[in-house]
Amino acid sequence: MDVISQFEQYLVENGIAPKTIESYVGDVKVFAEYLAGMGVENPADLKRFYIASYKNHLIEAKYKVATINKKINSLQAFNLFLIKRQLAKELVVTLKKDRIKVAAGSEGEVEVFTEQEVNQLLFFVQDRSRVSLRNQLIVHLLLYTGVRVSELCGIQLGDIDYLTSTLRVTGKGGKYREIPLRPDLIDLIKEYVRTDRQESKHKESPFLLVSQRADKLHKDAVNTMLEGLGRKLGLRMYPHKFRHTFCTMLLKRGVPLTTVSKLAGHAHIQTTAHYYINTSKEEKEKAVALL
Repeated sequence: MDVISQFEQYLVENGIAPKTIESYVGDVKVFAEYLAGMGVENPADLKRFYIASYKNHLIEAKYKVATINKKINSLQAFNLFLIKRQLAKELVVTLKKDRIKVAAGSEGEVEVFTEQEVNQLLFFVQDRSRVSLRNQLIVHLLLYTGVRVSELCGIQLGDIDYLTSTLRVTGKGGKYREIPLRPDLIDLIKEYVRTDRQESKHKESPFLLVSQRADKLHKDAVNTMLEGLGRKLGLRMYPHKFRHTFCTMLLKRGVPLTTVSKLAGHAHIQTTAHYYINTSKEEKEKAVALL
C-alpha cells in the first residue's frame, strides 16, 4: 500500500468526515504530482524547501488565498500522519508560518451575485427553450435555500414538506436543519416532479433531482451546468457563489447573524461571521463614492 493510501486509511480509522478525507487526500495527491515533476518520487520525503517551493508555485499560478491555505492544512495533516507512523521526524509544515495572512478588510471577502445579476439570471432561466425546468429549479434551490452542492444533490422527495413549506436538509456530519421554502419555489418543485421528472427512467428514485443517466444528480453535473450558464450570461458561476449570495442577501435585509448561521448550517457562528460580516466589494465602492 502506497503512503497516500495509508494516509487515507489512517483518516478513516480516526473517524474523519468523508468530505474532509476526500479534500485532504486530493490535495496530497496533487502535491505528490508536483514533487514528481521535481524528480522527487516519494511524497513522504518531506523537506521544508518543497513546501516553500510548492506554496510559491500556487501563488504564481494565481490560486485563491483560501485555496492555498486549505492545501497547507491538508499537507500539515499529512506531515503529522508521517510523524505518527515514524515515516518522518520533523514537522516541516506549520500553519503559522505557511498559511497566507490577509490584511483586515480583505480577509473573508466573498464573491456574490449583485442584485442586477440575480435578476438577469432569474429572467434567463425562465426561458424553457434555453434552460430546462430541472436546471431552473437547481438555480432557484441554490439561490433561495443556500444549500451546499452536496446537500442539493442529496435532497430526497421525502425531505420536502408541502404542508409547512419546509425543506429538511442533511448537512455536514449528518446534522439536520429545516429551511423555509418560498411559495414560488414550492410551485417550481411541484411542476418539476409532475412533468419533467416523470419523463426520466429514474422517476422512481427517492432523490428529487435525477438525470437520464443516474437516479441521483452528481455535483459535477451541477458544476458543469452552472459553468455553461455562466458563459452564456458572462458571469462567473459556481454553487458556493449562490450560498454566499443567499447569506449576504439575508444579512443585507437585516436578518440576525444567528438566524443566517442556522439556515446555512454552520456549526459555529464564527464561520458565518468570517465569511459574511465583511461588506461586499460593491458596498465598499459605494461607501468610498460617498466621500
